[in-house]
Amino acid sequence: MARIISVITQKGGVGKTTTVNALAATLNKSGRRVLVIDLDPQGNLSFSLGAEIEDVNTIYNVMRQEVSALECIQRCNTADIIPSNILLSSIELEFTGRNREFLLKNALNEVKNLYDYILIDSPPSLGILTVNALSASKYVILPMLPDIFSLQGIARVYETIDHVRKSCNPKLGIGGVLVNRYNKRSRLHKEVYGTAQLIAGKLGIPVFKTVIRNCVSLSESQSLQCDVTKYGIRATCVKDFQNLTAELIERGIF
Repeated sequence: MARIISVITQKGGVGKTTTVNALAATLNKSGRRVLVIDLDPQGNLSFSLGAEIEDVNTIYNVMRQEVSALECIQRCNTADIIPSNILLSSIELEFTGRNREFLLKNALNEVKNLYDYILIDSPPSLGILTVNALSASKYVILPMLPDIFSLQGIARVYETIDHVRKSCNPKLGIGGVLVNRYNKRSRLHKEVYGTAQLIAGKLGIPVFKTVIRNCVSLSESQSLQCDVTKYGIRATCVKDFQNLTAELIERGIF
């Protein structure tokens, strides 16, 4: 049965989609069966994997219970994917009734035995789509940038996780805070990383020892719809994600 892990954030541009993409590529390279769910109406993950998003069924149709999750899976080089498009942005208005927090969880029941891991790329907000991702997940990863604005968001994200634990998913675990685009030579980045450890520590949230260094291969591979582990085989960021995967395995999250 697949271990379901969501990657969430309250703001865009912190490496959320990149994290899902790179982890999926790393796991796929090691022979794991991986399905990714694009739960972001912007559809960036779908684009980066080369999935079709026009005139096809997407996660939007799945959550509307028009088609099954199995019918929407597309096979891409990096991983299998259930894609997304802009139609998903209307979910907040369409679903206002009871049990709307469990639409995704219920939909994934028929496919979770087909994979080792299901990774969910949530939207850059803390609305009903993110709540659905958390309700369906075993663990959650919180990416951030080494800046003051990301630090301010840790507590708010934790509040959403705590709400989901109390109302929808009491067994939800926090994998940890992941610092992206890190420069080891920057004193500011070192200070932010230390402060993140303090803030997260007070909330009982771990911070990953592995940091993801800034690396052009990540953005280039996504723009070219390539597997980053093949495109940037010697890139520092590829090594970083390999280390992160090993850390996740060591801690029992993967």
